[in-house]
Amino acid sequence: MKTVTFRQLRVFTEVARHLSFVRAAESLHLTPPAVTMQIKELEGAIELPLFDRQGRKVALTTAGEYFLVYAKRLLATLKDADDAMARFRKLETGLLTVGLVSTAKYFVPRLLVNFRQEHPGVEVKLTVSANREQLVTHLVNGEVDLAIMGRPPRDLAARSEPFAANPHVFVAPPGHPIFRSGHPPVSALAAFPLIVREAASGTRALMDRFFQDHRVEPRLAMEMPSNETIKQAVMAGMGLSFLSLHTLGLELKTRELEIINVEDTPVMRLWNVVHLQSRVLSPAAEAFRYFILEEGEKYLAAHDAPWLKPAEGPPSHGASGL
Repeated sequence: MKTVTFRQLRVFTEVARHLSFVRAAESLHLTPPAVTMQIKELEGAIELPLFDRQGRKVALTTAGEYFLVYAKRLLATLKDADDAMARFRKLETGLLTVGLVSTAKYFVPRLLVNFRQEHPGVEVKLTVSANREQLVTHLVNGEVDLAIMGRPPRDLAARSEPFAANPHVFVAPPGHPIFRSGHPPVSALAAFPLIVREAASGTRALMDRFFQDHRVEPRLAMEMPSNETIKQAVMAGMGLSFLSLHTLGLELKTRELEIINVEDTPVMRLWNVVHLQSRVLSPAAEAFRYFILEEGEKYLAAHDAPWLKPAEGPPSHGASGL
């Protein structure tokens, strides 16, 4: 083990991530033979095979799975050391890795563009997770410096700071029968099929709690892991949905979707910027943390304002007009 290098560990974790020597080589800007050589040297140093190779198929051995845990810890520790030294140099350069749930991808890139204008020396890498659980895993493994999410982790020693409101609304295609009532009660939603996010999603957890609080049993027609797919299904007339307002800007502008002015909506959550308390933030990560705490609310409030006005329509008569 004395001859193991951090370069070998980086190559190993990249091959383990892709389960492909070719894709790992592309990611690391190396040639496939160079990647193969690094893995062979690493396996020689620890005297155990780390991968099972059957043709083009690559899988971690049991030893490889265990070693991957320690390799990630070592690389995370090395990055912490590098970040700490950067603080002494007072440099706002280097790589900033921001992880986010898929809903946040509709606004975080624009904020990052504004951030880069103030900090051109920072290289930014975005990691978009399918849902909250996946993002928490990236945070725990030290694969992201900062995470943008709605519901911060409770069982993790992490610092969570809210920076903006995250309104959630029910939507339908124009002309849907539910619009016959200008301000329908929550119970009116039970008459129509709902297309919802997967159970691991923060949006789904918020919707489930909303219905539980109002003692309404919704009709769950379909479960989908993608906001874009859900919007397409709603536009096609397959059902209603419950989504973050930040995912709907284009569809509301083009009137392909409309907000249902359901009682007690929008349902408000908060966007949080999260990092592990055990990790020292680099100057670049610290700068972005301050930036999003200062600028995030103003940016999102300006974009939300046109869509949060009370909907026009006839007075509410409950569900009787549906």
